[in-house]
Amino acid sequence: MSFRVTGLSPELFRPLFGLSNSALTGQGVVRQTVEANPAAPCRVTLDDAEVGETVLLLNFEHQDADTPYRSRHAIFIREAAEAPAVFEGELPPALARRLLSLRAFDGDHMMIDAEVVEGVEAKPLIERLLADNRTAYLHAHYARRGCFAARIDRV
Repeated sequence: MSFRVTGLSPELFRPLFGLSNSALTGQGVVRQTVEANPAAPCRVTLDDAEVGETVLLLNFEHQDADTPYRSRHAIFIREAAEAPAVFEGELPPALARRLLSLRAFDGDHMMIDAEVVEGVEAKPLIERLLADNRTAYLHAHYARRGCFAARIDRV
């Protein structure tokens, strides 16, 4: 079963790009300069920001459905992010190099299955979870820190 991993739209965050640090702090956002790689996986480009690049660390509601699974968590966004990355049939670099928690949701946004897997070994699990007719979409999270990584859909 083919799948697509799509980054978040930078349009959601563009109003924050270029704001002063104090203006960002007032909105609960922190600008950081990346000091190591891999360390700051961008949710738009789905790859780690390079050393010296600036990223915004902010709280983002990735599961906004009005269910018990409504959720938000910290994410990184590259300030230079131009367009959402799209990967078909393969995992993006930031996901492939990390331990993932894959969570399957049905059409009512209720979690129906979940597993933990190393990113490099995730493709068969993604295909298995999406093969379940009840599954509407998957959310990938970075298992160690619990942060939302990306949404995965059937193609």
